[in-house]
Amino acid sequence: MSQATQHPPTEVRTGTAGQVFTSILTTGPVCRRDVANATGLSQASVTKLVKPMLSAGYIEEIAPITAGPGRPQIPLQVIPERQFSIGVKVMATEVIGVVIDLGGNQCAAVRQPVDGTDPDEVVGTVTALVAHLRERVPQARERTCGIGVGIGGHVDNATGVVRFSPSLRWPSVPLAGRLTAATGLPVTVENDVNSLALSEQWFGAGRGVDSFAVVTVGAGIGCGLVIDGDLWTGVSGAAGEFGHIRVAADGARCDCGRVGCVQAVANDEAIARAAEHAVGQPISSAAEAYRLATAGSEPLKEVFREAGRALGRGLAVLVNLMNPALVILSGEGVHSSPIWTDAVREQLTADAFSSIAMDCELLVRPLPDEAWAAGAAVGMLRRSVLGSLGRLGT
Repeated sequence: MSQATQHPPTEVRTGTAGQVFTSILTTGPVCRRDVANATGLSQASVTKLVKPMLSAGYIEEIAPITAGPGRPQIPLQVIPERQFSIGVKVMATEVIGVVIDLGGNQCAAVRQPVDGTDPDEVVGTVTALVAHLRERVPQARERTCGIGVGIGGHVDNATGVVRFSPSLRWPSVPLAGRLTAATGLPVTVENDVNSLALSEQWFGAGRGVDSFAVVTVGAGIGCGLVIDGDLWTGVSGAAGEFGHIRVAADGARCDCGRVGCVQAVANDEAIARAAEHAVGQPISSAAEAYRLATAGSEPLKEVFREAGRALGRGLAVLVNLMNPALVILSGEGVHSSPIWTDAVREQLTADAFSSIAMDCELLVRPLPDEAWAAGAAVGMLRRSVLGSLGRLGT
């Protein structure tokens, strides 16, 4: 099998049992008949696949309901306390950790400053944070499936290696292996926006949507892709580098070394730089530029609109390639979306092929910082649970 078509052995695909479980998780309580309709499986197949899930304690039956003629239906739902996961979001100045259960409920959250970005320092900080979280949620201690870590940059999920993180200046750090050695727990490492996409698929706006994208704006511009129910990461984990789509022939240089990238026009640093140029005075941040824009500065409103047009050009490329039902815009930068959303929509409609832009819902969805850590936890839950389901009945 060639490298282009090979899936790493550690990569988890949803599979038939996973489709059934995901349907129960995202729509439950739900009866077997409705799961069959949602997955395209026969009701007999669903019944067969559900039996080992019931025996293993992942799901449970609740009181029968009567809806129209025929036998009463017995709804199924996930048992949240069956499994727990720890999620960690690693940034240059701070580490955020959470514990979630199988229902996506957040049981605890901790924020811890990081003393530098040296890998040894980060591993030590994360190890201490994990120990603290396990003390905070003692009922999860024996049922914690592992640790999910989300980090910005190019992450090879199959090997747990951070190939390159611009914010941390890490080249080729085997983070999963080092954290497993330090904590004694299984560890999965994923690009932080990919993790957020998984969280939206199971517990957020992507529930029940087969194909969608999450695009985040702020200090960086990122993207996570869910295609036909699976996270699409590419052959080495670099899929979804939306911020490095070229949307201009010239302009400021991106941190990747090229010019014209979406990120070089629409991230926080680029907006602050363009704002200074527009008004001829120092602007400390995109947040300050937004405050002045909302106070009435037309030149600064145009800076945000131009950033929105750059996003719209990039989104047109994305939807032309993917034709998704939904694009979720999130990240700390969406606080300024009231100024630039119309520009995004107009440019997307102008550049997208045929009716693709109208076929795609564009949803602006602000999320707290802890949601990124929860997304990493979902990545670990997904790997553990779907892996276990694949072995049930074999």
